[in-house]
Amino acid sequence: MKFIHIADVHLGAVPDVGYPWSEERKTEIWDSFRNIIRIAKAEQADLLLIAGDLFHRQPLLKELKEVNYLFSTLTETRVVFIIGNHDYLKPDSFYHGFKWNENVICLENQDCQRIHFPDLNTTVYGLSYHTREITNALYDELVPEDDGVCTILLAHGGDEKHIPINKRQLCQAGFDYVALGHIHKPQILEANRMAYSGALEPLDKNDTGPHGYMIGEYRKRTLTARFIPSAVREYIHLKVETDETQTDYSLQEKIQAYMKKLGGHNIYKIIITGYRDPDIQYELKSYEKLGNIVEVADMSKPAYDFAKLGKKYADSVVGRYIQRLNTDSMDEVQSKALYYGIQAMLETTR
Repeated sequence: MKFIHIADVHLGAVPDVGYPWSEERKTEIWDSFRNIIRIAKAEQADLLLIAGDLFHRQPLLKELKEVNYLFSTLTETRVVFIIGNHDYLKPDSFYHGFKWNENVICLENQDCQRIHFPDLNTTVYGLSYHTREITNALYDELVPEDDGVCTILLAHGGDEKHIPINKRQLCQAGFDYVALGHIHKPQILEANRMAYSGALEPLDKNDTGPHGYMIGEYRKRTLTARFIPSAVREYIHLKVETDETQTDYSLQEKIQAYMKKLGGHNIYKIIITGYRDPDIQYELKSYEKLGNIVEVADMSKPAYDFAKLGKKYADSVVGRYIQRLNTDSMDEVQSKALYYGIQAMLETTR
């Protein structure tokens, strides 16, 4: 039996609203989901397992119909999914009463239910959200009821407001595989036993690293599973170190070179570190024109020669400020106070 495990597809999400690539990202999320359908066909997967948050918010009826059509093209694959906290089953949800294709099973109950596939010798367990938040640890007491078959649990949660999970206890519950959703970064919590597949596509600047799906196989009572990257692009936190020789324009060229090397299609948060020429100020707003940059954080410090400044301003408040703070025992807070304070006073002096 071969399966594909995805979660947190978030169809309908519009990442990075206001940026030039935002609408492209909305389309890419749908494209990435359609790609999973193609992969399931190519891999001849028996099961496509979706561990919650297929949609980013309450699905429109037309969106359910589009998804159902895509599922219907999987002639050799059964789809089993649960509903997560983003698209939870509210009373007026279009999920209620929707007629899914015969190969699609939604485990929509608030209490855990199961579906058995005799031809695959496999049982899948799961429950769905009927409220936006669930603070009860609903998975902690679950154990598989089936003997001699492959048992898989679809579970969505893992924080205090969304079904807290005792990961060690759940791993020891007896399921052959726990397919987790809700955490957007892929995490293999126990090799071949329990994993967050992560969001299919990264959704914001903190969803760094590769994203994709888990693929697994159950053969001769042994289950193996591995992560496969498939996302269209990544968010990258790019640290760029500056020095006293760097000007504003030369730093921009340095950043552009790094982005070209790592992939111009990716989306970047630029973090500037190091010590800069005190006379140079970086015009951060202009950096957005360099490419797909969602944020620029300037963590650099002016490269002051405190000994020289202390002598030059010995009889002024600047000199006394340096003498008081510039000690071998100063901590990070004192260091920041020294740099920012001197910068403000020198600008006022000028």
